[in-house]
Amino acid sequence: MTDELSRCPWPSDDPAMVRYHDEEWGVPLHDDRALFEFLTLEGAQAGLSWRTILNRRAGYRAAFADWDIKRIAAFGDDDVVRLLADPGIVRNRAKVVATIGNASAALDAAAEFGSLDRFFWQFVDDEQRVNAYRSIAELRAETDQSQRMSRDLRARGFRFVGPTICYAFMQATGMVNDHVVTCFRYHEV
Repeated sequence: MTDELSRCPWPSDDPAMVRYHDEEWGVPLHDDRALFEFLTLEGAQAGLSWRTILNRRAGYRAAFADWDIKRIAAFGDDDVVRLLADPGIVRNRAKVVATIGNASAALDAAAEFGSLDRFFWQFVDDEQRVNAYRSIAELRAETDQSQRMSRDLRARGFRFVGPTICYAFMQATGMVNDHVVTCFRYHEV
């Protein structure tokens, strides 16, 4: 790897954030549980930093049944109370209730399309979109595809799925490669 390609303008020196960038961000995901996890975490981030959510990722995994979508969809009022008392997650009632509702909507989408993987990846025609940005300043907050995804998700009853959240989800799950061209990960993912 050349010096030019080794430079990455990732805006963090936090080891967990760097590890997330270096190992996960932008890697194409096709596992339904992992896709639901990222949709939930991106929605939980609304109004907060990604670092806050990343630091609570293990707490979310434990609180939400290791992302077992069927189990989450069956959560009831007692589970909402339990989750709102859990310091391992962001204790926001709207976000907790949305996650449970989103699990039900995810099951419906998976039943219709055969999997969440097929459902989500249709928004990029089943192929990773590769951008060629030279700086982080060029990255967009949303795209036509994330706007379309957001509209579709909302129509299906999903919440906390605005176009910016959807685009962050697409970046995180590798539907879009938004590593800048000088980043060593650009050619790897």
